[in-house]
Amino acid sequence: MRGRAVVAVAALALVTGCSDDSPTGASTAPAPASSGTASVPPGAAALKLTVASTVATGIEVPWGLAFLPDKSALVAERDSGKIQRIAGGQVSEVGTVEGVKNSSEGGLLGLAVDPGYPGKPYIYAYYSGGDDNRIARITYQDEKLSDQQVILDGIPAAAIHNGGRLRFGPDGFLYAGTGDGSDRPNSQDDDSLGGKILRITTEGKAAPGNPDGRVWITKGHRNVQGLAFDGNQLYASEFGQNTWDELNAITPGSNYGWPAAEGISQLDGMTDPIAQWHTAEASPSGIAFAKGYIFMASLRGQRLWAIPVAGGKRVGEPQAFFTNKYGRLRTVELAPDGSLWVTTSNTDGRGGTRDGDDRILRVTISTS
Repeated sequence: MRGRAVVAVAALALVTGCSDDSPTGASTAPAPASSGTASVPPGAAALKLTVASTVATGIEVPWGLAFLPDKSALVAERDSGKIQRIAGGQVSEVGTVEGVKNSSEGGLLGLAVDPGYPGKPYIYAYYSGGDDNRIARITYQDEKLSDQQVILDGIPAAAIHNGGRLRFGPDGFLYAGTGDGSDRPNSQDDDSLGGKILRITTEGKAAPGNPDGRVWITKGHRNVQGLAFDGNQLYASEFGQNTWDELNAITPGSNYGWPAAEGISQLDGMTDPIAQWHTAEASPSGIAFAKGYIFMASLRGQRLWAIPVAGGKRVGEPQAFFTNKYGRLRTVELAPDGSLWVTTSNTDGRGGTRDGDDRILRVTISTS
């Protein structure tokens, strides 16, 4: 359904995946080692991921996660609409996003911090408002939210397939992954914001250089929940339907195929993914780039995937870590100290909860 690409305007990256409750399929990736080290080809450095600590516990359905310049983090709770601040091992509420209407996959979703913060004291939130999904700019000062302003609305919403990830690119513009809103034709409809990757200004307008001056730069997506940059190259994760979840390399103006294509389909005019998984091994949400890898959190797959990439291409086999150890994994972000923060999603109505759920894990990365 999606494919590799090199970015023309600002760099982009995307991952796509299948529905969280889709039927089980066989894996196309190597089975993970039971420890934090995955098997690799002879002569290659072994990647090791270690859960060094638990940053926080008792978060209710964490979704968006964004770091501030002072190294504190903001976390969005999907169902409550609250934003929590994590600093020095302490969790404190900073406010509630107004107008959030939660559903099985909707609610308060992605968060992003203005690149000009604190001079521009804004955070951005993607949330379901009932009739549509919206992106709002909210003032964040003195550890409090105020002055919420919707900068873009009209993104198709439904109980499922809401997309929701936000990410500022190296160009200073805001990227957003959307879903088809359970209406497949939206993904190919140039007049719909559903099933797209958006690239907008902080005022919610089409960013300069977007193809045909639209607010979106790619179409043909089913449900984009992960965005990550390696320099100017954007990658995105995407939920597939019943067969294939995807990791895509994003090129502005490209069509990633849904609903005609799911996974590698080699259809004329459609861009194929650079990696795919059966839905039981993935159902991916957030992604992050670090040390030459896209790290991809998987919900139904209950594991963290590491995919070696370079220049918009996959350059090795995906490796799986922590399989079935922490439950459903929703979000992964690169922390200021070079570690990964990974959130569980066991309180979202689809997972088995454990003591302390939901939690944020601090994962260190090493090679040997």
